Amino acid sequence: MTEAMTEPTFTTFDVSTRHGRQVAARVSGSGKPVVLLNGLSRPMASWSAFTPVLDERMVVSFDAPGVGDSKTPALPLSMQALADIVADVLEAVDVERADIVGFSHGGAIAQQFAFSWPGRVRRLALLSTSCGSGATPGSGKKLWNTLLGAHNAQHWGRARTIGALWQFAAVAGWSSIPFLGSIAAPTLVVSGEHDRIVPPTNSQLLAARIPNAVLSVVPTGHDLQRPDVADSVARRVVRFLDGPVPKNMAAEDDTGLSPCL
Repeated sequence: MTEAMTEPTFTTFDVSTRHGRQVAARVSGSGKPVVLLNGLSRPMASWSAFTPVLDERMVVSFDAPGVGDSKTPALPLSMQALADIVADVLEAVDVERADIVGFSHGGAIAQQFAFSWPGRVRRLALLSTSCGSGATPGSGKKLWNTLLGAHNAQHWGRARTIGALWQFAAVAGWSSIPFLGSIAAPTLVVSGEHDRIVPPTNSQLLAARIPNAVLSVVPTGHDLQRPDVADSVARRVVRFLDGPVPKNMAAEDDTGLSPCL
């Protein structure tokens, strides 16, 4: 029987950013650093089912402005400014280079960071995300149901409306298509086969345009942070981060995944 993993203990602190904002951040563990970038309106706690698999790593995360314990700015930040916050957080924990894992909206920030700060990215994992403008649209109703769903409210509170709107505003006119071919980091793109929020064709586009990318499709929906899904996805990500760059990611550890969301 596999021993149950528990979420690592962590230290929480505030980071002052170059754009005059303060964001709440946290760090846990030691070893190779990995930065986790949250989905739309989701706080650091949204990674709680994912982080136990990263127990041999230094795990860094933060709440974007307007989310979780970070104050809501008067105006929305650009995607470039959000990517710059990643650099500020890395500097705060004295890390020069890290693996970057981004889920959904966090995956868009991860793409921008990999382009703007290429020397600070070792490997990149993009989960349930898209190129922004130019992407195949998904179900807006499903997105809002996910944001306002009972699971989110029960585990980390309702989405803050203005914070979520500012995140939408940041990505609304943004696209990674012009620079995807310039991303040099080895990249894993993970898509839920039944994703109705960010349809799998978006992951296919990312994997096709990023030069050193591999696509992994899992038999589930959009929310790869769900407790019944996160462990399997995290193991797939760790295999990619720790091993040689593969030509493909075979379907493994998929038992029990359900086609939800």
